[in-house]
Amino acid sequence: MRDYAKVMPKFWHGETCQEVRRRGSEGALVALYLMTSPMSNMLGLFSQPVLYMAEETGLGLEGASKGLQACIEAGFCRYDERTKMVWVVEMAAYQIAPKLKASDNRCAGIQREYDALPNNPFLGEFFDRYQQAFHLSCRRGFKGASKPLPSQEQEQEQEQEQEQEQEREEPSPTAQASSPASPSTDLLGEASESTVTDHPASTLLTVVLASYHEILPNCRRIAVLNPKRRKRIQAADKLARQVCKQQGWTYVPKDFWEAYFDQCLQDPWLRGEVPNPKNPGWKQNLDVLLAEDRFAEIMDRAIATMADAA
Repeated sequence: MRDYAKVMPKFWHGETCQEVRRRGSEGALVALYLMTSPMSNMLGLFSQPVLYMAEETGLGLEGASKGLQACIEAGFCRYDERTKMVWVVEMAAYQIAPKLKASDNRCAGIQREYDALPNNPFLGEFFDRYQQAFHLSCRRGFKGASKPLPSQEQEQEQEQEQEQEQEREEPSPTAQASSPASPSTDLLGEASESTVTDHPASTLLTVVLASYHEILPNCRRIAVLNPKRRKRIQAADKLARQVCKQQGWTYVPKDFWEAYFDQCLQDPWLRGEVPNPKNPGWKQNLDVLLAEDRFAEIMDRAIATMADAA
């Protein structure tokens, strides 16, 4: 999350913002939200699931969708439903500068951040818009399959090292799951709002791991339930329950997690078939699949699939 973002007072008097406002108050709020979103970056090209937007603006799903459409029609931003990526077209010029000298160190930083963006349809257009302004040197195109980013590779390596260290110290999740537990006990042993209706004798942890291991056998098997992994699973479960509640659906863990990992199965990298050339021993794992930005994107597809099948 960024600690700082610029929103100039003249934002409200700009031609584009006035065009957005003419389409309704929802558009103005969404435009301001996109400039300051917790998921945003200085490039204005970032992952932004509409569900997060709906929750954090208070507009609800219908209001957020209406506001986003107003922003798109006014030319304020572009949005790709498949990748959940938004491009606020002029945001980089506002957040950084209209243009920089070639000797400015920020140019190299912009290129690095651009190189680290996930695949999306706006990569080429962003480069064309800002190549001369920021002296960009390497243009990217949109590719279908997901690939790990350099920062993700480092995180993956660190997580694998932590797992290896803790495997000798902590009991396996199988042993933990076999101990007596109430159906309403969550991953941290605290009272949970949801019950595992299809698994009356199991904890939520058992459901998540069973679905993960069965559907994604090429991914790394879970041997240690370390604190970081507990926190990720808990956060993912909480968000999934919130979204299902907003849409009036009953959250059944088994159904949701099977649908979630089925979506991961559609992508070669997510299902563990794309190796890491910098670390041949690395395998795709649950922690990567539950990273915040990625979880929101895959969850949207999983819930849409469940809705279509209902």
